[in-house]
Amino acid sequence: MFKDLLRYPIIQAPMAGGASTPKLAASVSNAGGLGFLAAGYKTAEQMKDEIVQTRNLTQRPFGVNVFVPGNEVVDETLLSAYREKIEKEAESVGVEIGKADSDDDDWENKLTVLKELQVDVVSFTFGCPAEDVIRELQSVGSLIAVTVTNLQEAKKAAGAGADVLCVQGIEAGGHRASFENGTEDDYGLLVLIRMIENELKLPIIATGGLMHGKDIAAVLSAGATAAQLGTAFLRCPESGASPVHKAALGNPRFTKTSVTRAFSGRRARGLINHFLTEYDSVAPVAYPYVHHMTKQMRKAAGQKNNPELMALWAGQGYRLSRELPASELMELLVEELKGEGFVWE
Repeated sequence: MFKDLLRYPIIQAPMAGGASTPKLAASVSNAGGLGFLAAGYKTAEQMKDEIVQTRNLTQRPFGVNVFVPGNEVVDETLLSAYREKIEKEAESVGVEIGKADSDDDDWENKLTVLKELQVDVVSFTFGCPAEDVIRELQSVGSLIAVTVTNLQEAKKAAGAGADVLCVQGIEAGGHRASFENGTEDDYGLLVLIRMIENELKLPIIATGGLMHGKDIAAVLSAGATAAQLGTAFLRCPESGASPVHKAALGNPRFTKTSVTRAFSGRRARGLINHFLTEYDSVAPVAYPYVHHMTKQMRKAAGQKNNPELMALWAGQGYRLSRELPASELMELLVEELKGEGFVWE
């Protein structure tokens, strides 16, 4: 059972782009939570290497998150127009806008590796895999979680055989996990938990804006089995987030977050900076095309200590983030949760 993998109901969210490292995942798992690796934007071999590294650092369970490939049709004219608008920003940090490519994020090879290595938990984002994919991973001992943003997605995931639902509220930092890259109904986390828990009997991992033991207590009271925190772990020394990103979370220059397509062509929540402000309204619905266009610009901006051109992903509770080693943060979260009267059985 899913609950048996956890000493405490705390999960470190998989954060693609480098923040989720083997050291971070292992530290959280060793402290009684469930650490996660993020396979997004990595090759299957890179993912395999990180799984091996993590297993060398912990004997406890951990998970791996994989992006489900889409089949989005895009308007090349809109992509060209966006390139013309943003190319001066890339030039300002000494690079060019990348080619508007699409790929499947090494999907089939990742599934092969996951079946070979028999990871404790495999979670999926941006869609629900086919039933046979879920069954094959379950047959080698993996529990399957699918990230959902509304009741319809939750029902689809349950119907396909998912063991756990990762329920993402609009408060969450980083990409919206919605199955379709279009307009969507946005639900706050507590409301969404209750909507899904009322109709489906699968365990729920609640995620979105959770930073403190009191937040964890709130989602457990609402019906969740565990809480998943991402931004809360970004400032840990084990996090692979860039120093510029970590510093921005505590910089008074950045006063709030917003959901935008500007950096990737898919809705994602981050700190409001120059690039988001200038290009949010004109960014096309085109993922991962826009991601590949802006990738080198974002990387170069980080190297030049320029947060204004970076995707500074952050949940709404980012101001409550704490700069602590992951094991100490876990200990603090557990104490805060116990302070709310929760005893994990």
